[in-house]
Amino acid sequence: MKTVISTANAPAAIGPYSQAIDLGNMVITSGQLPIDVATGTFPDGIEAQTRQSLTNVKAILAEAGLTMDNVVKTTVFLKDMNDFAAMNGVYAQFFTEGSYPARSAVEVARLPKDALVEIEVIALK
Repeated sequence: MKTVISTANAPAAIGPYSQAIDLGNMVITSGQLPIDVATGTFPDGIEAQTRQSLTNVKAILAEAGLTMDNVVKTTVFLKDMNDFAAMNGVYAQFFTEGSYPARSAVEVARLPKDALVEIEVIALK
């Protein structure tokens, strides 16, 4: 059984997809752009955009009754791999040291709305 997870505390889907799907034992989020729900805009720079993307992930997980400690896998899409170190510094602040999730990070040609970063996660209950 799957249940759609949706919260007003994260950006609404900009296409035919859900913010996240709850599969009973895990929650899988869609990629989260760094959209500030209060303004509908992106903050400036990779660090602020990474923080906003992860804040959006955190809000979706909270709607499902989970925290960032439940995350077992992340995928980070970067517009420019030269931003990896800056992204990584902010990313580390969202997870408990010593129990970081598995992660893939890839450079992509372009992200929706020309974002600098997009992040998706898999979390276990």
